[in-house]
Amino acid sequence: MCGITGFWNPHRTNERDLRFTLDGMLDVLDHRGPDDRGSRFYADKGLALGHTRLSIVGLDHGHQPIASKTGDYAVTVNGELYGYKRIRTQLACESLECDGKSDSAISLPLYLKHGLKFVDHLRGEFAIVLYDQKENRLILVRDRFGVKPLYYAVNERGVVWGSEVKSILKHPDVPVKLCPQAAVHQMMQVMVPGSTAFEGVQALQPGHMLIVQMQSGRLETRTQRWWDFTFPTSHESHPDPTEYVQGVQDRLIDAVATRLEADVPVGCYLSGGIDSCSILGLATTLQQSPIKAFTIAFDSDAYDESSIAKRMAERTGAEQELLRLTEKELYGPAFERATWHAERTFYNTLAVAKWHMSRRVRACNYKAVITGEGSDELFGGYPFFKRDWLGREGEGGIFAGAILAEEDLHHDAWQDLCGFTPSWMQPWMLVLDRVKPLWSDSIRDMLQTYDPVAEVAAAIDSEQVRGRHALDVSQYTWSKTMLEGQILTWGGDRMDMANSMEARPAFLDHHLAEYATTIPPEIRIRNGVEKWVLREAMVNVLPRELYEREKFAFMAPPAHTDPVKRNAVQEMIDHWITPERVQAVGLFDYDSITKFIADAWHEQDTTLARRNDIIINHTLQLHMLHGQYVEEMPLPAVD
Repeated sequence: MCGITGFWNPHRTNERDLRFTLDGMLDVLDHRGPDDRGSRFYADKGLALGHTRLSIVGLDHGHQPIASKTGDYAVTVNGELYGYKRIRTQLACESLECDGKSDSAISLPLYLKHGLKFVDHLRGEFAIVLYDQKENRLILVRDRFGVKPLYYAVNERGVVWGSEVKSILKHPDVPVKLCPQAAVHQMMQVMVPGSTAFEGVQALQPGHMLIVQMQSGRLETRTQRWWDFTFPTSHESHPDPTEYVQGVQDRLIDAVATRLEADVPVGCYLSGGIDSCSILGLATTLQQSPIKAFTIAFDSDAYDESSIAKRMAERTGAEQELLRLTEKELYGPAFERATWHAERTFYNTLAVAKWHMSRRVRACNYKAVITGEGSDELFGGYPFFKRDWLGREGEGGIFAGAILAEEDLHHDAWQDLCGFTPSWMQPWMLVLDRVKPLWSDSIRDMLQTYDPVAEVAAAIDSEQVRGRHALDVSQYTWSKTMLEGQILTWGGDRMDMANSMEARPAFLDHHLAEYATTIPPEIRIRNGVEKWVLREAMVNVLPRELYEREKFAFMAPPAHTDPVKRNAVQEMIDHWITPERVQAVGLFDYDSITKFIADAWHEQDTTLARRNDIIINHTLQLHMLHGQYVEEMPLPAVD
């Protein structure tokens, strides 16, 4: 697990300048890799590769960049490549040696053997940048689901890349400016796949590679998809569930066993949900010794599930580290730091809670944990998946206003794409409607010709949803947008790596994921029970209470639920949302937004109150991002 960054500018060939620029880009990635730092330059080409290392595999043998003996090839890797010992042995039998004993060392010889198809032979979570001097090309690769981040900026001067946007913004050829269109998307929570909060900076999409080729004295770029989360156009009729239950169990055991391999201790994140409890139960049996489990507890019974997590820890004999969080931890300096690390806004302070948790993990001298992300995407766990197939059930409870809409909405672009408007998109459409009166004149003018809801739909490959079951369509569209843009970024990698800690989501192992797409919908969700096939696969691992429990919302308590939290948010608003900064950012009308916030604290409708909280969080953070990145305000210390 590391940070990677660099640039290729054929017109910058002074090695001293290259070093100075790269050092500044590496400095802001130090949290991703405090154990080692490396760089490699092809000064005559204007190319620089940089790496910061968090040592987890091959502790003393993992320096990067890794170069071939001739120097014609060089690579930097962020992430974990599983099964590397077997692959390294196979390569050695073919006289293709790996330089070093870390997992990353297999990437270069695999490329020399297979060319661009080397990615098909990789298992794990990774972002890779590889330079091929013989072909005069640079290759950026991102893993199948986007667990590991990778961003880039392309302009007439060249290409710049980094594990985090902040490293790209340190390059002198990349101006620092918030993107107005992206700001609209952040307010409605749903980013366009491949976009970021900053103008000119893009995210390499999951399962894609960016190929940069020198042609006739200039750099040409193209993207190429090498993997996708593909559902079949038809499923087995009247399937026997036994086969699928066993298939999930076998593959999940293998995925967890694979992710326990490391040269440092590996712990587990543990909530009160089926996913993390399954991971802990399997990891305990596989390791044949107690696992360290890390749990977040909130000061609100409606949002806290730590009691179930505690019972699971006791059942497995795990040593549980319980972190209790109140408004003192969720707002103020920690909120600001989480925003800086996220590089985008988040609707709920769960991101801040995750930041605190990764900090606690490192304080306990752990560098890696296995997590439960991805299970809902594979097995239909979210309530909006069930709604798209089976219709409405109940009123949504604490989901209402946050991830479920209280009314049915339709949008032409989504109707054309999917045949329906996915339920996961609908609450964010309501948020967007509620924000409309708050925009500045310039944003109102932009929205006359820019439809953010349609833009998200336009980014989805229609061939991957055409002719599919409604559940498949809902799972696919969510996975191509919110899984990568939310759960795996501000809910995952960015908060974990903020404190130099690696998360390993076992459910997103591609062997398990590819199998999950073949499971018929009526086995994923059976008799209205979400993730039925996983429950059955884990029936002897989970406590009966958890096996029978309905999906729970893992969110932090919103500010409106507690006057102390409201006051904590208001303090940040008073500091960040000033007339001068609102004018400088240019997204909102100051009088409108301040009146909205004042009125929001008195909202009695709980659904609208949750929606107001979302809007306040996003608005606050957009001005915070401007202060942190454009104005370059220093980050506060956290006790």
